[in-house]
Amino acid sequence: MAKAKAKTGNPFLDADLGNIMDFGKFAGQFKFPVELPGVDTTALIESQRRNIEAITTANQVAFAGAQAIVQRQAEILSETLDGTTKAVQAFSKTGKPEDIWAQQADLVKEAYAHGLSNLRELTELSAKAGAQAAELLSHRVTDGLDELKGAFKPVNGGAEKAAQ
Repeated sequence: MAKAKAKTGNPFLDADLGNIMDFGKFAGQFKFPVELPGVDTTALIESQRRNIEAITTANQVAFAGAQAIVQRQAEILSETLDGTTKAVQAFSKTGKPEDIWAQQADLVKEAYAHGLSNLRELTELSAKAGAQAAELLSHRVTDGLDELKGAFKPVNGGAEKAAQ
């Protein structure tokens, strides 16, 4: 049975945050005046809804990038284990010491080059996901500032006075 939440009288503390993803319902809990002088409150609320959507989308992009990195790391681990098994089998063969050492040097060189290639690939995956998320947020900040500017209207003929 759900326990009733005590009312504090503060609309922000008494808000039901379970509805935060539905910004219209969430914002509707707060009793904004229909009109504030010089402020388009509807535009401000809508702008904040778009901000939350942009943050959610950026988080989804970043999470998908992190998933791709983890998946690729698992593939790299599997490839590395296969390579290690083959290397151990190759080292267990007998032969001249100089041949074995040359073979070991070649395997180390190949493993090092492969490791660098994997590191580069993982870095690129990370940078791509980060850049996509940052671009989404950058566009939203620019749009949000334009929306904020447009939400404020001159009060009592302020535009006419400023034009004179």
